[in-house]
Amino acid sequence: MKRYLKNYIQEDLEKKIILLTGPRQVGKTTLSKMLKSDFDYFNFDNIDDRLSLHEKSWDRSKSLVIFDELHKLKNWKSWLKGIYDTEGIPPSILVTGSAKLDTYKKVGDSLAGRFFQFRMHPLDLKEIKSFLEPESLDTALDRLLLLGGFPEPFLNGTQRFYNRWKKSHLDIILKQDLIDLENVQQITQIETLIQLLKLRVGSPISYRSLAQDLQCSDKTVKRWLTILENMYVLFKVPPFHKNIARAIQKAPKFYFYDTGQVLGDSGVKLENSVACAIQKEIHFREDCFGEERKLFYIKNKDGKEIDFCMASNTIPSLLIEVKWKDNNLSPNFEKFRKFFPEIRMIQISKILNREKTFPNGAELRIASKWLSELSLP
Repeated sequence: MKRYLKNYIQEDLEKKIILLTGPRQVGKTTLSKMLKSDFDYFNFDNIDDRLSLHEKSWDRSKSLVIFDELHKLKNWKSWLKGIYDTEGIPPSILVTGSAKLDTYKKVGDSLAGRFFQFRMHPLDLKEIKSFLEPESLDTALDRLLLLGGFPEPFLNGTQRFYNRWKKSHLDIILKQDLIDLENVQQITQIETLIQLLKLRVGSPISYRSLAQDLQCSDKTVKRWLTILENMYVLFKVPPFHKNIARAIQKAPKFYFYDTGQVLGDSGVKLENSVACAIQKEIHFREDCFGEERKLFYIKNKDGKEIDFCMASNTIPSLLIEVKWKDNNLSPNFEKFRKFFPEIRMIQISKILNREKTFPNGAELRIASKWLSELSLP
């Protein structure tokens, strides 16, 4: 299975250090080993590999050297900078990690100008379409909503396998990665926080309410949520506001990278899957082409809301409303269109009698088709 980032990373390997990040078990190592036929591979979690890294003893005749989980090495950026500055490229250097590598900064450890970063996401319908023909898009979307987009459980295709996989997947993150990287001891409370968030996907999150449920402070809840973002368990979608400082104070929404984790009805799972697909496309356009966009939701003081608002340079360019089964256009589009007359408006539904466009430019689209052809303005 050829992953969507392969060609872009291959183009950059001869120019810069490549930092490839993304959720654990999303396929980073598999992709890395597909980039070149001759490579040397080291995983910092392996004790023998760890010794080789300390000695800097790898096969320099190879065209690619892969350092997996290198961010667990103390002062890893300085270590990597030293290699790049003294030895250069080749061999090409690729660093993978299941945490946001730009989070773990140390004074003087800058790799500025020496690397390109790629963020790898789970499978979405656009990527699935390239290798699952002739399976229908709607069937593939059903599987995505049930099992999530991580390659191993998605390709296996059974609920039984996925149920066991997702438990071990989360256990590794909570009981190994969090302790290794963040020295977090309140694992049970963070597990409870995750369970609470699974039930609140698509709803604005009150830090105070979560703090009361967990019997801790608002500040602690925010810190734990930031850690879960950094570990690629979930991602935040804030409310759009022209005054960015004010937007920071408003309640964000959180979505899971693994849609199968979401506890809720089919509509909530679809909304999570759409959020994942848009976030993946935004990161892809930024990492591969340098384009910058941000994902928000939008809500007015009367409580009228549209699920997603995409903005470029703080200017909204696209509104997206997600429905499970609805042939009628949401009236909320008109509430916001008067502020952004040129904005594109799309409502997608899993079940839709037929696609339509309206005089105001709004569109009704079938979710499976729209997601498989996702292109951002």
